[in-house]
Formats: sequence, structure tokens, C-alpha cells
Amino acid sequence: MTRILLTGGSGFIAAHVLDTLLKRGHSVVTTVRSEEKAQKIREAHPNISKDKLDFAIVEDIAKLDAFDKAVISDPPFETVIHTASPFHYRVTDPRKDLLDPAINGTVGILKAIKRSAPTVKHVVITSSFASIIDPAKPASYIFSEADWNPITDAEVNLATGYRASKTFAEKAAWDFIEKEKPNFTLSAINPPVVLGPVVHYLSTLASINTSNERVRDLITGAAKNSCPPTGAYFWVDVRDVALAHVLAAEKQAEAAGQRFFITAGKFSNRQVAEIIVEEFPELKEKVPTTEEALKPGDFPPEGWFGYNNEKSKEVLGLAYRGLRESVVDTVKSLLDVKG
Repeated sequence: MTRILLTGGSGFIAAHVLDTLLKRGHSVVTTVRSEEKAQKIREAHPNISKDKLDFAIVEDIAKLDAFDKAVISDPPFETVIHTASPFHYRVTDPRKDLLDPAINGTVGILKAIKRSAPTVKHVVITSSFASIIDPAKPASYIFSEADWNPITDAEVNLATGYRASKTFAEKAAWDFIEKEKPNFTLSAINPPVVLGPVVHYLSTLASINTSNERVRDLITGAAKNSCPPTGAYFWVDVRDVALAHVLAAEKQAEAAGQRFFITAGKFSNRQVAEIIVEEFPELKEKVPTTEEALKPGDFPPEGWFGYNNEKSKEVLGLAYRGLRESVVDTVKSLLDVKG
């Protein structure tokens, strides 16, 4: 059993990380923004004792001292998994809404660990394929952990804000390790579009995580007349992303100093729509089915980039779920949400 601090515990990915950690016998303190969010997590784990699951309130991760108290624990932490970072498209100021919280949250927690949690030996951070992708590469290019998004500060705007936030935050983390030489090692988990069942205590479908909005819109009729554009064509199931975080925490020696591109391959929203119709015929009237309506969600053109996820398989031991399983489980979880 390891004592682990998990940040952002009520988030989509973090909720699955928490479930995985608890199932594997770890003792977890997770940060949340309010006591109300902590209570919802408690209610979802009614038989877990306080020594196995506890909470720290961190109201604003954008503050550089946000995690100063959270990293202190008795018994002390051995590992930190940092997932807390904003991801949404309701942005008016990309620096204030995305870059500052992502960068300050990441650098802030690393500083707090170095200063106040000397027992921590390893940190795992949630990064993104957004910090790997370079759209200017030729279509035949194969992306891996060796790649970095070349975006610069001068290119930050509403359209590029999310990719910039993930890129700059991850680079800041690696820079911290290189310059500060702390008593802990670092791993980064880099997933693309994350689909999968929701376990993070939604009150209504309106508050769903951004990646799953496409599935919500396909089953509610919101996308009946036009399948959402797929956008990024790489995907992964949230449960595989969560397990990647936990395995990186457990396999510290092997994972130290490593980035992991976590992807199951390519997909399209059109495929998602077709799976929903096949597996949930009662939803057929709400899902786009005509060729014209399905066209925006088309599969990527032949030769649209490649991927190399071998490191995640060889070092972490991941085996990826297929798209059908992920979509079916996602839809089932969303149908259980009222509102």
C-alpha cells in the first residue's frame, strides 16, 4: 500500500484514477474545490474508511501556493498524481482561463512537494496529446512521446489556448525537474480524446466533461441533423488512462523520466453514432443516420498521421479497450444521469 495524493479528484479522469487506486489497495487523499464535492465522493464510496480515502480542499489551483497545505500528510505521502487542470471551450481569456491555472497548478504543486513533502519519491502528471501534436507535420508522420507541440507564446489565442496550456504546463514540469533537481522523479501521461463511462458524480448532462459531449449530443438528439466534427482522430478509454496513471505511480523505476502517449488508435464520431444505433436501437430516432448528417463526423482521410503507443504497452503493460466497449459503457453511464 502506498500513500498517494491525487489532485482534482472530482474530475472525469481523476474519478477513475481514484477508483483504480482504491481497488488496488492504496491510501488516497484527493483534493477537491469544496466540501460539497468531497461529500459526493464519500457517498460514492460508502464503505471506504477515512484512512483509505480522505480529502484536502484546494479552492483555486491557479494560485502558486494552492497546494502548500495539501501536500502535508500524516502518514506522509510517497507519491503524487496531479490531474487537476482546466479543459473546456467556454474561454474568454486563454491566459487567465487556461494557461495560468495549468502552469501555476503544475509548478505550484512541484514546488510545494519539494519544500514540504520530502517523502514523495515520484510524481505523475496528466498532460495531453495536445503537447505532442504538430499539425504542420506531413500526413504520413507517426507521432510518439518524442514529439513536442512547437507552439510559442506569441501564438496563444482562443483557438490555441488549450493546446498551449498543456504544452507549457508539461514543459514547465520537466524544466522544474532539470533545474531544481528535487528528491522525486516525474512521469507524464499524454492522452488524446478521452471517452468512456462517467463516474464523477454528474448532477445533469449539462455538466459533462468536454470529450464526452459528443456522445451526449448523439444520444439526446442535439446532433440529430449533423454529427459533430470529430476533430482529433486519436482516442482512448478513460479507464485505460486511469490505469496508466496508477501503473506509472506503481512502476516508479521504469516510469521515471518518461512521457507516455496513451492511445487506442483512431476513431470518428461517425463510428460512435453507428455503434450507438447498433447497440441501442431505442435511441435510433435521436442519432444522425442519413449520409448528409453523418458526413461531418467522417473517419480521417487515408494517411492522416500515425501513432506509436508501444512504450505504454512495454513499460506500463497497458492493453487497450476497443471503441465499441467504450461507447457502450459511456452511453449506459449517461443514460443513468438524470437531467
